[in-house]
Amino acid sequence: MGNFPQKVDRFIESFIAQNGYVRVLEGLRNTLLIAVCGLLIGILIGTVIATVRVIPKYKRLPRILNGFCSFYVGLFRGTPIVVQLLVFYYVMLPLMGIRMTGVQVSMLVFGLNSGAYISEIMRSGILSVDPGQMEGGRAVGLSFGTTMIRIVIPQAVKNILPTLGNEFIALIKETSVVSFVGAADLYVAFSYIGSNTYEFMVPYLVMAVIYILLVLIISTGIRIMERSLRRSDRSH
Repeated sequence: MGNFPQKVDRFIESFIAQNGYVRVLEGLRNTLLIAVCGLLIGILIGTVIATVRVIPKYKRLPRILNGFCSFYVGLFRGTPIVVQLLVFYYVMLPLMGIRMTGVQVSMLVFGLNSGAYISEIMRSGILSVDPGQMEGGRAVGLSFGTTMIRIVIPQAVKNILPTLGNEFIALIKETSVVSFVGAADLYVAFSYIGSNTYEFMVPYLVMAVIYILLVLIISTGIRIMERSLRRSDRSH
């Protein structure tokens, strides 16, 4: 550790003088873009799957849809995210003749993967809502779908907000694997700086600090949202 100041100097030179900060900003943008888009896609898919899973299975169609959703959830929860990225980027998309960038593929795959996990989170949130809410909505003439969208799901989201925050944090951290499909994230940016300086200690330490700061910011935002929702509930 005696030459640590020299390591820091080399890092600063590469970061500023050699425009390493440009790659870091690009990597940070891509990391946030993949995580945010992945979460939004995951919430959309997860909500649809969770709704299908809680629909009464009296008819054939709900049973078929439930079987498909169970297969989907098992598939994406049972395989590593790296495998999913590689299969989509190097196998499925070429077979279908579709061209996508590494960042676009990462957003799609992270969204599909997150949807499987959020579906279980959302399902537990829906089940935590008082069944009387659904009965009340149907009693005033609303359809099952309208009652779910306007009454049940908003209450479910409030119940699972902390868990959704944890899912977002997990997505932020998991983006470190998108370099496997050529996406330039924070890991790629700091690896580039390390390769330029032949010294990886300081770049990787700074990268770890950035990830920690991102997690702290997200956690703080979730706590603020929770307090705001609790105050809103008390005011009503």
